[in-house]
Amino acid sequence: MKILITEKIAADSIDYLRLEGFEVDECLGLSQEEINGMISQYDGLIIRSSTRVDRKMLDEAVNLKVVGRAGNGIDNIDVTACTEKGIIAVNTPEANIMAAGELAVGLAFTIYRNICLANSAVHHDDFRRSRLIGRELEGKTAGVIGLGRIGSIVARKLKGIGMNVVAYDPYITAERFDKLGVKRCDRLEELLHQSDLITLHTPKTKETYNMLKTEQLAQCKQGVYIVNAARGGLVNEQDLYDALVSGQVAGAAVDVLDQEPNYDKKPGEQQYQHPLLSLPNCIITPHLGASTHEANTNVGTAVTELVARALKGELVCAVNMPAISGDLAELRPYIGLCEKLGAIYFQAETARLKKIEIIYSGELAGMDTNLLTLSVLKGFLSTITSERVSYVNVKQNLTAMGLEVVESKTTQLEKYTNLITVRFISSDKTLSVSGTVFGQDSEVLVDFFGYHMDFELSPYVLAMQNEDVPGIIGRVGTILGQKSINIATMHWSRKKDKMRAQSFLSIDSPVDEETIEALRKIEGVLRVSVLNFTMVS
Repeated sequence: MKILITEKIAADSIDYLRLEGFEVDECLGLSQEEINGMISQYDGLIIRSSTRVDRKMLDEAVNLKVVGRAGNGIDNIDVTACTEKGIIAVNTPEANIMAAGELAVGLAFTIYRNICLANSAVHHDDFRRSRLIGRELEGKTAGVIGLGRIGSIVARKLKGIGMNVVAYDPYITAERFDKLGVKRCDRLEELLHQSDLITLHTPKTKETYNMLKTEQLAQCKQGVYIVNAARGGLVNEQDLYDALVSGQVAGAAVDVLDQEPNYDKKPGEQQYQHPLLSLPNCIITPHLGASTHEANTNVGTAVTELVARALKGELVCAVNMPAISGDLAELRPYIGLCEKLGAIYFQAETARLKKIEIIYSGELAGMDTNLLTLSVLKGFLSTITSERVSYVNVKQNLTAMGLEVVESKTTQLEKYTNLITVRFISSDKTLSVSGTVFGQDSEVLVDFFGYHMDFELSPYVLAMQNEDVPGIIGRVGTILGQKSINIATMHWSRKKDKMRAQSFLSIDSPVDEETIEALRKIEGVLRVSVLNFTMVS
């Protein structure tokens, strides 16, 4: 079998593949068109961040069986298209996190001590050190935006050099903050006001894109320093330029850009331009987050082993294929239900969670339900990140958030053959949802936050809570009808002791914000949530 490698990985990893009997072609610096033109010859493909595995390529990849991403992100792989074509997609989510974390810390030292400016000066015969007075990090306050795996590494290292560390991450538990010894900021503004250094470590989503722009930069301390070694676009680059020119931001270090250059072009061939490149108080590095010998070895070893095993027909931990045990045929009807049950919480609630408890009742109690638990967690995470959430990394992500996951089973069940209950536990309350499957494809919600019902889940659902009074159903139907939104099914459940009702409406299309606001303004309506299940199975 033949494997194509289009981006640099450790030589030892390539030797491993050849020793395993594979024919390997390492072809670096190819254009996307050149790769697309030759991909039909190969059974396996190994890439990093530059090569795009999109539908156009996959249409040509008639023999491709596995694509391996040497690194964490998979934003350059069309995983859905891979799955449709039966192509296994694997990545190495843990292999380069230390490299990325250490780069961020190194960049902080560099901008605080003018290291790059000093190096450039002496190489041009200028040794006037009085022009390069820097600042010390010890005793200053570092604000870490995003306290996941990489953010936690950065926080730990900055604490180790004597900095006071605060962090903002709405998805990480208070216990996780306490364990790391980091002060939690409930709002981003709280972090901005007190930080001398701000370092970003979040994925790029619609919520985090341009999360620091003129308004936020103006709320920072005068002379703040900013490091972005996470994703391009988290900081609005034009606004950062203006703040660096005005002095609101004293210095910045950027390893990632919103629109990045071709990292394989030689000097003289490169035509990339960017306003930040003109500023002496802004350091720009060419996406070096994973560029260490150790990370290259780690990601190379990890990805080549996965690709080799997949090509040999072994079951591997993959982005689009979970590691499973037990009888998949028995579990398969429940996978989609589990993802939807997990996806409900953060679409209906905002409170930070401490624990998720998953209870299997009935016949499911006698089965290996690990795949179903992973499906619940996958659905839960799918609503709070735009990055691909897979069975491979879902538990690691939950661990990084500090969330405890508990699975329990009971054979005692009266009404249904099987029942899956998910309890979402925060500091203040416990909310639960329950569902079951009728036949092979009817996923039914039977309990929602204490309201009993019998509602078949669909891709688009409106969940409404209202006072238990006449007339609300009619007004809801009128508004949706005026907006040409068809109601497929409707279910209303009530709590007589609280004089409240909970409704679920299965609708045929998404609902815009204007319609949601109109529903919220109906007298007696207490809450309107949109549950979108199109991102899950």
